[in-house]
Amino acid sequence: MIEFELDQGSGVATYLQLVQQVHDALRLGLLEPGDQLPTAQQAVAKLAINPNTVLKAYRELEREGLVRARPGQGTFVVGTMPGTDRAVQAQFLAEMTRWLRSARLAGLGPDDIEAIYHTAFRDCFAEGVA
Repeated sequence: MIEFELDQGSGVATYLQLVQQVHDALRLGLLEPGDQLPTAQQAVAKLAINPNTVLKAYRELEREGLVRARPGQGTFVVGTMPGTDRAVQAQFLAEMTRWLRSARLAGLGPDDIEAIYHTAFRDCFAEGVA
């Protein structure tokens, strides 16, 4: 089961953060059809958010054909997102994890690392490399 986390400083609406986390988990194969999402009650208890926020996210995912609510049972994954080869994803996840650890050991903080990542990401896509 996915465990939601919120970034209060992201400027992204809470329900959209939940939707994006489900999208990412589907792309990476962390969620698959048949898996259950946390109940609204579980998400509210963990994240201290309004139940309507969770329900709004789940309605959006349902509208996209990715989940389906089963009354009295919960919300379950029924769709998938296009993803890349899982071995390739695992390789780059390991490389990025090593990079992040080395950046932290070099004394860079989360804001520094995020700024470097976003700049490199924008530059890479602006060049048409990705």
